[in-house]
Amino acid sequence: MHYLFTSESVSEGHPDKVSDQISDAILDNMLAQDPQAHVACETLCTTGQVVIAGEVSCKGWVDIQQIARKTIAEIGYTKAEYKFEAESCGILTALHAQSQDINMGVSRAEADEQGAGDQGMMFGYATDETDNFMPLTLDLAHTLVYTLARIRKEGKQMLYLRPDSKSQVTIEYDEQNRPVRIDTIVLSTQHDEGVTSELIKQDVIDILLPRVATRDSRYGHLLHDFLEDKNAKLLVNPTGNFVIGGPHGDTGLTGRKIIVDTYGGRGAHGGGAFSGKDPSKVDRSAAYAARWIAKHLVAAGVAHEALVQVSYAIGVAKPVSLYVNTYGTAQVPMSDAEIAAKVNELFDLRPAAIIRDLKLTQPMYEETAKYGHVGRTNEVVTKTFFDADGKEFTRQVELFTWEKLNRLEEVKAKFGL
Repeated sequence: MHYLFTSESVSEGHPDKVSDQISDAILDNMLAQDPQAHVACETLCTTGQVVIAGEVSCKGWVDIQQIARKTIAEIGYTKAEYKFEAESCGILTALHAQSQDINMGVSRAEADEQGAGDQGMMFGYATDETDNFMPLTLDLAHTLVYTLARIRKEGKQMLYLRPDSKSQVTIEYDEQNRPVRIDTIVLSTQHDEGVTSELIKQDVIDILLPRVATRDSRYGHLLHDFLEDKNAKLLVNPTGNFVIGGPHGDTGLTGRKIIVDTYGGRGAHGGGAFSGKDPSKVDRSAAYAARWIAKHLVAAGVAHEALVQVSYAIGVAKPVSLYVNTYGTAQVPMSDAEIAAKVNELFDLRPAAIIRDLKLTQPMYEETAKYGHVGRTNEVVTKTFFDADGKEFTRQVELFTWEKLNRLEEVKAKFGL
């Protein structure tokens, strides 16, 4: 029997994502000066105010206000009428030194025996539903708000757009878990005064959806069919008005969009947020490693779908457990437990090994804080940071290293594929 499944995404201007980006921008600037910095940075933003708190251990020095204001401006909060604006908002900083009790559990004389920064379980997931091994519902939801933000920043069309927006995509699947049709798209976007939801909906139909369909062939036929489907639903700004938005409309907090950040409700989530945390926190680094492994299993043909769980005890390097679930889609004559045993032989999941293999001491995290931490493009970019004197400097940084399939042949050989 066919069923419906839904995922949502939010834009970089959503208040929770504003908070995530500020936290990760601060982390990046600290790592750019001290690759061994330990950072746990939380941000709250509301009407005209940003509060930054947390624990850090860093040999460098960063201008927190400068970084926060630059991040807010790049998102697009640059007008006084938004009631939250980069140059005029207040910024309160309450960062202090990392607890020595936590540091004792993490730091080791033998680098490879670095302990996990906390207890907990982390998940990674992959499916062959899309070319980037992500659930189609979430991938399309991300693409909608990402493309809307690009249109806003280009400043040529839909000139009424403001930074805050949300999307939600519902797709009908058949009995073999294959996407059949798009059932519902919900899109809510902040806009200038006096703009009607009818105009915005027509622009979504005429400008946004064709651009999304052109950008990615995975969506083209589905979006075309969606617009022709009389039973499909396109809901644009369903409340009728969305002028008040961003941190003025809703207080934002770091770490409140963890399902948007990962798999849109597919697979599982351990509960820990990512943004603002350096890679010694396995909440972040082990979740990336689990995605890396799950993607390899699916790309290698071990299974059509894979969930990987890894768990840790604080201060202990070796994982407490490793679990694999292929949802009955395994393409090798092995149980999921046997697949997990081979994964354990292939991948070193001690924190120090994850950090080394995925190059996680790079200042690579601000980009993860918008449009998902997984399913993204691995690439090398040039980024700009500030030194202790407030002067700009640049570094080449490799982004989304956990999306690489650099161990694919090794995985295939291990499973006889």
